Amino acid sequence: MQYPEYQLFDDTVFDDIAFGPKNLGLSADEINERVMYAADLVGLDESLLKKSPFDLSGGQKRRVAIAGVIAMMPKILILDEPAAGLDPAGRDEILYKIGDLHKRMNITVILVSHSMEDIAKLADRIIVLNEGSIYFDDKLENVFSNVEGLESIGLSVPQITKICDILRKKGMPIPDGIFTVEKAASFIKKVFENRK
Repeated sequence: MQYPEYQLFDDTVFDDIAFGPKNLGLSADEINERVMYAADLVGLDESLLKKSPFDLSGGQKRRVAIAGVIAMMPKILILDEPAAGLDPAGRDEILYKIGDLHKRMNITVILVSHSMEDIAKLADRIIVLNEGSIYFDDKLENVFSNVEGLESIGLSVPQITKICDILRKKGMPIPDGIFTVEKAASFIKKVFENRK
């Protein structure tokens, strides 16, 4: 679901995460192991497992819903706007956890999003759809270097990329290909350190 927290229904966070593994017919020990693993992976404190999922914050609910999917041990995980509606801290945390999930579980993560900032933080390949057809299918750098093409279909590059372009035009030695705030901050810091 686009808002995964809408799929929560059980009495406790533990039971919600365990729903899928229980339906696979796994043993109680295997279910417990999967719930604990999934909860840890998405950053849910063990103390929350006995609470009702409806008593949690929006970000915590989203983590519970994603943990329920992770407990199924999928090979491919498709997430539709997983950071939508979260505050900036919650958004950054859930995106970090998704990236960590990809690395730790070695699964394919397909992230559906209009947020180029979110895409820039996680993706190494972008498929841009326009009116039901593939418009771009390439590496992050190649897609984001086509600003006009993206803007022609109502998308854009990350805002930090635009800022870096403006700074570059004003003479600051910032290279092309900066798509995240973290990378921009690193380069700008180096520029100022070299001027001392």
